[in-house]
Amino acid sequence: MRLGLLVLFFSWSRSCWCAPQQVCHPGDELLGRCTSNVYEEKPTCTELNLGYCNDMEYSRTIFPNILGHRTRSDAESGAEYLLLSVIHGLLNGECSPEIRLISCAVIASPCRDDKMIKPCRSTCETLRKDCSHAFEAIDMAWPYFLDCDRFFASDREGCFDPLAGMRAKQEQAMSSLSPQEPSTIIQFTYTSNAQMYSLLKRTAAKCSHISHVYSIGRSTEGRDLLAIEFTNNPGQHELTEPEIKLVGNMHGNEVLGRQLLIYLAQYLCSEYMLGNQRIQTIINTTRIHILASMNPDGYELAAAEVEDSNDPELNNQEGHLMNSWTSGRANAQNLDLNRNFPDLTSVFYRNRRGRHYRIDHTPIPDAYWFGKVAPETYAVMKWIRSLPFVQSASLHGGDLVVSYPFDFSRHPQEERIFSPTPDEQLFKQLARTYADAHATMSNNDTERCGASFYRTRGIINGALWYSFAGGMSDFNYLHTNCLEITVELGCDKFPSEAELYPEWKRNKEALLSFVESVHRGIKGVVKDLDGNGIKGATISVRGIRKDVTSAEDGDYWRLLNPGTHILTATAKGYSRVTKRVHLPHRLNKAGRVDFVLEKVPVEPDIDDHLFPTVDTWDRFDPYNQFGRNSEPDAREGEIEREEKPWWWTYFSQSGISPPPWLLRSV
Repeated sequence: MRLGLLVLFFSWSRSCWCAPQQVCHPGDELLGRCTSNVYEEKPTCTELNLGYCNDMEYSRTIFPNILGHRTRSDAESGAEYLLLSVIHGLLNGECSPEIRLISCAVIASPCRDDKMIKPCRSTCETLRKDCSHAFEAIDMAWPYFLDCDRFFASDREGCFDPLAGMRAKQEQAMSSLSPQEPSTIIQFTYTSNAQMYSLLKRTAAKCSHISHVYSIGRSTEGRDLLAIEFTNNPGQHELTEPEIKLVGNMHGNEVLGRQLLIYLAQYLCSEYMLGNQRIQTIINTTRIHILASMNPDGYELAAAEVEDSNDPELNNQEGHLMNSWTSGRANAQNLDLNRNFPDLTSVFYRNRRGRHYRIDHTPIPDAYWFGKVAPETYAVMKWIRSLPFVQSASLHGGDLVVSYPFDFSRHPQEERIFSPTPDEQLFKQLARTYADAHATMSNNDTERCGASFYRTRGIINGALWYSFAGGMSDFNYLHTNCLEITVELGCDKFPSEAELYPEWKRNKEALLSFVESVHRGIKGVVKDLDGNGIKGATISVRGIRKDVTSAEDGDYWRLLNPGTHILTATAKGYSRVTKRVHLPHRLNKAGRVDFVLEKVPVEPDIDDHLFPTVDTWDRFDPYNQFGRNSEPDAREGEIEREEKPWWWTYFSQSGISPPPWLLRSV
């Protein structure tokens, strides 16, 4: 019924979305909008009696009104009034109170001494700036009767602000709160992909001095993988400022993490503006990247399935708990994105006993590019490689526990076997940070979801839980400097809308504590004698066979637990410098340790011969794998060049003949 009403409204509005032709305004006749021979009534004040406008601050209006409606009956039968009746459903609640109040000020303007008082132009302009995105999201033009130049007046003309009363109520509510407890109002409902994009863009526009949105790529069906960042200098990396990422909805049917990250973005923006000192400190010292949905295509399918299950006309009503376990988990190619990353863990297990083998920055195997690489996976890998992420969390659903690498078993025949990384103690501490701050994850209640983890207080090594290869967390650890945990938020993958607010309360502190935990261990800059940062310098910790490398400007971060550590910094063509560092237990921020390296003659290194120095990412240039539809380069007077397939460069440079089945595919 509701869908039919919206379709009828759209079809009517597109064909009839024009001003009634009862009354001419200055200049309208020249533009052909009306004729001058229409009967004009004398404007008269009357009681305001329009159902959708009866809560206005005034009780008397005037007819004919600005739009030319002669009577209340004319106004009620107009397209403008019909829009008010469906505005909340059309825009899914976005901006609907403000649009309704301002629309009412146009349809039924206040009246004093038989004179009309027009609404203020400045109010209309602010509304259009803040809310035009809501109409764009449903592919609908901005309503003509909210034309700020035509139907609104300036302050000098004695206009009326229809939002003044609503703002006064909001300010009164805010004044009742203590300064130590700022309040953020969030609408705890599910958001479609279009609503999510709109909400993130609106949040970034509201807090443009500390945030902005950007796309890391597109899904299989062409939807944006939209991220939002928060920092005091958005858009660029700051020296020694750690970068952290939060990823949700990797499996399209695991939606709670997606919603929590959307709420977190709104919360960070609002609380920063309200003066929350904790949030201001987090944002001023950290660069936070939030990818609320890594699999928007899968979410579309999962959301449609859950909506169908609630249809009383359908017999197969499995509800939220059962219906969402499988539908929409994979992407549109039916690929599980958390099995689609390069399996670097197997490479590590094969080579870990080698004397010169490095566990960090493991190259991507050649064979990986011959398989199916999802565009979502490729986009995230490119994102991970492009920014110096220090820490990460991937939010999932299906149980209540935090797992950490390795996710792939060190004995492939053993499905559940403890498989630690060299940073086992650090990973346990990261997992403990989230679990302990969560309202129920670490308690010993055996009746709760995830009761099997109550003995470990809500954390577990991933492979000890269950083993799988090609996971995102293992890839982060072995290919980059980033340490990522996997947070399972609960047994219900697609909880009912009523559960969203309680889940936010359970997870809010855990999310904030996890972001704050990136400020542990040490950080600093590796420089040469001239003070220039050295990119790609290696910082190692004695006893932990996992190094980190410095970023573009020479800065680095090494997450460490409290204690005494021996650090060594080196770079090709530079000297080696070692320092002893003590991190006290009560240190609430990362210790600063800088290194100055001196240039030395370059000597041959056995690593240069045993291990590849160029990642297959660069050799295979995989971006062309997803951009082969570009036009070939042709110049005037030359023969148009045939585009080569993505694997051509590899075989031509290696001197190996490609297999016949590949040649036949050209």
